[in-house]
Amino acid sequence: MTHSALAHSAWPPAPETRPPAQATPLILVIDDSITVRKIIEITLRRAGFGVVSFADGVTALRWLASPEAMTPALIYLDIELPRMNGYEVARMLRCRPRLFSTPLVMLSGRDGVLDHLKSRLVDACVHLTKPFKAEQVVELTRSLLASKDVVSQ
Repeated sequence: MTHSALAHSAWPPAPETRPPAQATPLILVIDDSITVRKIIEITLRRAGFGVVSFADGVTALRWLASPEAMTPALIYLDIELPRMNGYEVARMLRCRPRLFSTPLVMLSGRDGVLDHLKSRLVDACVHLTKPFKAEQVVELTRSLLASKDVVSQ
């Protein structure tokens, strides 16, 4: 193997495809924007969380139905998704007993009263408007997970 072939095969490193160990809370991110997904992934991983992300709700729902899927501690869900919008995905998530009480954060570029109401109707904890700051995601994640621990004890 030549030096250039070795360098090409080793860089960039392959993304982490395995879910994180169960000791760290798993955060599920569903957003069709690769930029938004990467910002949330990198931010939360640096804060010590495990992250699994998908570009659409159908793929995420299939993964959640698989035997190897871990139950996420929190879900970030974009409203405007291809194939099935975020509200439909949220309804499907809430039909699954193991995800019924999982905190759900709806992501949207829209910040109107109707948008917030629709998020509440699918039992979302928060309607987070894009663009947001990375620090907001970490603070929100910690806050929702802390309140979930208080409720579940």
